[in-house]
Amino acid sequence: MTPAEYFELVPKSVDMNIRSELYSTNEFTFAVAVILSAQATDKKVNEVTPALFAAAPTPAAMIALGEDGLKSHIKVLSFFNNKAKSIMGLAARLMDEDGATDAGYKFPDKYHNRDALMKLPGVGQKTANVIMNVLWGAPNIGVDTHVFRNAHRYGWVGANANTPEKVETALLSIIPARYHSIVNHVMVLHGRYVCKALRPACANCPVCGICNAPDKTVI
Repeated sequence: MTPAEYFELVPKSVDMNIRSELYSTNEFTFAVAVILSAQATDKKVNEVTPALFAAAPTPAAMIALGEDGLKSHIKVLSFFNNKAKSIMGLAARLMDEDGATDAGYKFPDKYHNRDALMKLPGVGQKTANVIMNVLWGAPNIGVDTHVFRNAHRYGWVGANANTPEKVETALLSIIPARYHSIVNHVMVLHGRYVCKALRPACANCPVCGICNAPDKTVI
């Protein structure tokens, strides 16, 4: 199965109107949600963020909430202490930026750049890729567990692609450019609900007939 075949067929089974399943209310809260999602499921993150974002929808409001207040909202998530420090650091940096809008917060244009985003607290390459892809449609690939797993499962990358960064570089080189902006969205949702780590639902997969994954369920 080639990447071109995959990205022609799988999007027809994925709701392309959903750019992310993480709950957010503006660009700042989306960045916070992505930080919180590290080593946690979107479902678990979405259990805590509505109340958090009602209390702190902007950098200024997050600073006013304080680190202890933030922790009280996110303490059920893994690594909540480190995540709280990162989020408070992010809010503090953005406090000095003119991003306030009627909708809550938008990142200033200078942050529509991966290198600039990665200079902000709590924003690594994967987080920056997801923010840029979801918020601004940039052709970056946030390599999460689903993308990493299935890129190897389909034989698109080799064993030497053993980091998210190496997988992203490899995928960008073999996936036609016209699909780059949807790679993360499609592979995450397909990997979460159909091509799962355990017991993939091959009977419900639109590419089952051409897939050559070694653990494919014969139907």
